[in-house]
Amino acid sequence: MGELFATYNILGAFWTTIQLTLFSAIGSLVLGTILAIMRVSPAASLRAVGTIYVDILRNTPLTLIILGASLGLWGQLGVVLAQPGSPGFIATNGFRLAVLGLSVYHAAFVCEAIRSGVNTVPLGQAEAARSIGLTFGQSMSHVVLPQAFRGAIAPLGNTLIALTKNTTVAQAAGVVQASSVMYTMIEFRPDLMVEIFLIIALGFVAIVLPLGMLSTWASRRLKVVR
Repeated sequence: MGELFATYNILGAFWTTIQLTLFSAIGSLVLGTILAIMRVSPAASLRAVGTIYVDILRNTPLTLIILGASLGLWGQLGVVLAQPGSPGFIATNGFRLAVLGLSVYHAAFVCEAIRSGVNTVPLGQAEAARSIGLTFGQSMSHVVLPQAFRGAIAPLGNTLIALTKNTTVAQAAGVVQASSVMYTMIEFRPDLMVEIFLIIALGFVAIVLPLGMLSTWASRRLKVVR
């Protein structure tokens, strides 16, 4: 097993996986929050756009979205997210396109998680906010969303765990992460198949298990007591 760590950059690949998870989590949280606000908005057009986005993205394979970001945006439309000609341009651009694809996809799930949290907030609180003259935006930012996030910690944690495991699909954009190294090791060292699977499996467990424990603790600690 030590030979594998000496020959292949396994730790570096898992570090890339962690970076993909972190940046994609931030992107999907921002976009998902905006979508959730649209879905509970009093404007029918905003609700329709939010609903269409969620329905389409949740039913589209993630691999197609990553390939669309890589082959479509970059290959066909020439959209680049890194400085052309800079050192490591291809790797950096592929990484950022993968983050974009992961964020766009998981934003639909974040949206539904936050919307479930919004549904836990008593209707009377929103009505009280409107009665004192708060606008919809002020009511959401000061009254509803703070409670909604606390009520949505568990589903958001589940979405984050799914995102972590889905980073393996970033290989479609040419990003070298844990699953990429696993395939390389299996190709050149099939005699160590069991050890390779154990290393990758334990690596993901080491990332995902603390996330699950943290989200469970935070859900219990920060839940809104009615």
